[in-house]
Amino acid sequence: MSKTLVQPVGQKRLTNVAVVRLKKHGTRFEIACFKNKVLSWRSSVEKDIDEVLQSHTVYTNVSKGVLAKSKDLIAAFGTDDQTKICVEILEKGELQVAGKEREAQLSSQFRDIATIVMEKTVNPETKRPYTISMIERLMHEIHFAVDPHSSSKKQALEVIRQLQKNYPIKRSPMRLRISISQQNFPSLLEKINAWDAEIVSKEESGTQLSAICEMDPGIFRECDGLVRNLQGRLEILAVSVHAEGDSGVDHFDELNEESLPSIPKEHTDASVLELSDTLQKQSVSTSSKNVEGEGKQSKCSTCNALVGDAKQYREHFKSEWHRHNLKRKTRNLPPLSIDECLGDLEVGCSKEDLKEYSF
Repeated sequence: MSKTLVQPVGQKRLTNVAVVRLKKHGTRFEIACFKNKVLSWRSSVEKDIDEVLQSHTVYTNVSKGVLAKSKDLIAAFGTDDQTKICVEILEKGELQVAGKEREAQLSSQFRDIATIVMEKTVNPETKRPYTISMIERLMHEIHFAVDPHSSSKKQALEVIRQLQKNYPIKRSPMRLRISISQQNFPSLLEKINAWDAEIVSKEESGTQLSAICEMDPGIFRECDGLVRNLQGRLEILAVSVHAEGDSGVDHFDELNEESLPSIPKEHTDASVLELSDTLQKQSVSTSSKNVEGEGKQSKCSTCNALVGDAKQYREHFKSEWHRHNLKRKTRNLPPLSIDECLGDLEVGCSKEDLKEYSF
């Protein structure tokens, strides 16, 4: 009795992957990558190509496992080195975004937009910036939706305009140094008063007068044009000016009822208090108690803080603070202080808050 080898014609291979496609010289080339790794490679977070590619092989159809021909590779890329071709496709190709990839991309861009808003805004009463967790809660309050096809900076400016309609928030002022002749200064001073800008200091040097002022970024171009017409010179000292001192989470919790009446104040339960005590024990002060201890301190580059001796250094890597900053580092976000980290964890302590963060 003869036996026949039955091969399933409709079988698909390599389906649980992220596919990157590039069409060149009329031929479509594809590579198979691990999910959630393509974006990390393109943002320079992941450096190892082996952690990104499923295999160093170029396909014409990944789902069916059809390999690209060598003559097509040479005609399109000038070489048949598949590793080099994979790198080029990875950098220039179009990513076929799956559900998890899209969710990770939107979540990362949402955090980027919130970070930009935090850097560019202040509380008009305290002149200090809001925390990142506070900004995210405000963005959820106005039902902000991320547009993946628009830049984060453009969307952040739109978020600021929407927040200004309902909440006490404004653009942080720019600090400028204006050098102009004394005879033209009265004309400039009249405009500065009309713009509601603030002159921080003035210095006179012969016939020239130098003034440092703070003004809204929206009138910078108008101010620059006026100074040029008056034969003056304009220098940007700071793009965003905040009041001295960091904005603590406790400080904004006190202002919740007054400045943000529509946002319910969160009640800290026993688990959050316990987490707070744990984080406080795990955090290490940057100031050393004595000269001998100061020489033995090690610095964590992820958290940008001194963490003490070798034992404290090892314990720090197990802390929630370090792990939270490690997740932010993979998204190219700046590290948080111990207070800001506690605020983020308090926001995510309840199931309702976690549901709000889902896209």
